[in-house]
Amino acid sequence: MPPVRAVAKKISASQKRLKPILDLVRGRPVDDALNTLSLLTSPWAKTVAKVVQSAAANAENNMMMNRDSLRIVAISADQATPLKRFRPRARGRIGRIIKRSSHITVVVDEPGQER
Repeated sequence: MPPVRAVAKKISASQKRLKPILDLVRGRPVDDALNTLSLLTSPWAKTVAKVVQSAAANAENNMMMNRDSLRIVAISADQATPLKRFRPRARGRIGRIIKRSSHITVVVDEPGQER
């Protein structure tokens, strides 16, 4: 069976901020990843946990996979459209502020699948 994925779009956190969280759960079983994410203090860990739960639910309901044997094959944060804002600076100039956002993609699959 093909791997199953879930995507959360326009998360208002930068890729740099999400990368340490994603590195903790990459390659782990879904249940272990959710336990790890529930112990983290970062507010973005809850968002990542929602996407992991969504991918597991997609695999369980759409592809009839066993949730206990699911493993996170790939997890990534890709750049989304940034918000561009401006702040007044000295001598009538402006300073540009770029508020970065990202898309979180989680791919789960059962181990031992031959392709």
